[in-house]
Amino acid sequence: MNSHAARHLISTVDLSDAELRALVERGREFSRESVRSGDQLAGLVVGINFLKTSTRTRTSFSAAALRLGAGIISFGPDDLQINTGETLEDTGEVLSRMLDLLVVRSAGDPGDLHAFTGQRRMSVINAMTADEHPTQAVTDLITLLRHFGRIEGLRICYVGEGNNTAAALALTLSRFKGVHLRLCTPPGYGLAPATLRRALANAEEADATVVEVHSMDTPPAGFDAFYATRWQTTGTNKPDPDWRRVFAPFQATAALWDASPDAVFLHDLPAHRGEDVTAEVLDGPHSLAFDQAENKMYAAMSVLEWCARRN
Repeated sequence: MNSHAARHLISTVDLSDAELRALVERGREFSRESVRSGDQLAGLVVGINFLKTSTRTRTSFSAAALRLGAGIISFGPDDLQINTGETLEDTGEVLSRMLDLLVVRSAGDPGDLHAFTGQRRMSVINAMTADEHPTQAVTDLITLLRHFGRIEGLRICYVGEGNNTAAALALTLSRFKGVHLRLCTPPGYGLAPATLRRALANAEEADATVVEVHSMDTPPAGFDAFYATRWQTTGTNKPDPDWRRVFAPFQATAALWDASPDAVFLHDLPAHRGEDVTAEVLDGPHSLAFDQAENKMYAAMSVLEWCARRN
């Protein structure tokens, strides 16, 4: 890698509109059989540091790195000396002398990832923090682009908790002209106020629309896609013992398609059939959930390549 400062992806907010679109378009290119592998990362070493469980994100980044010619080193939650008191800054400095890119899932404070970015050599990629799941958003946009051929003008209805996936979705979809994003979130479980404000500001600038409601009383109509996530977000617990009752009306059921018969269904997985979504929907003809899971690898390839290029 060259001597320029490392490129990081901690939040989608850090990306310009052009960079976001380029990542999504490149992911779509990687989805084509002819470019599903290459040597763009030949000679580089990617660290995979996951402090929380993961099936899709960890596998996608590992497979992506290998497909692009990199070697990988995986760390579990108990493997690094952070557990014995070494600072994040010192750990980042040491790892930067041996790794070219580091992919981290913490499900915690994004400040921990920023602590790793104090060095100049190693790129740091957010594979999920408590506030945002940026590479999931790249995946979702790739999925929409592959299916519809466009993102502009799409009408998306998200149903469920305003979690890190919802935050990333709102922060990115709101940057595409004519998009209408409706977030149906349970009372008390909406987007963080700062995230919603940023999404609304993005939407005003892009001539898009973002609306958050806390009810399912009025069936959503005229949507191109419905999106649900697992009710129990990875790495979190809900303090309200009665939370399942609050979430019950926000299940993705076939009734959503009554007024949007041609809509597709997205889910970031894992899904719990009978909770966040019915089996009829997840396994039905409208579901793109497992294609979406595959697209995580193409998103990871795009992000790794972009970070490796440097500024």
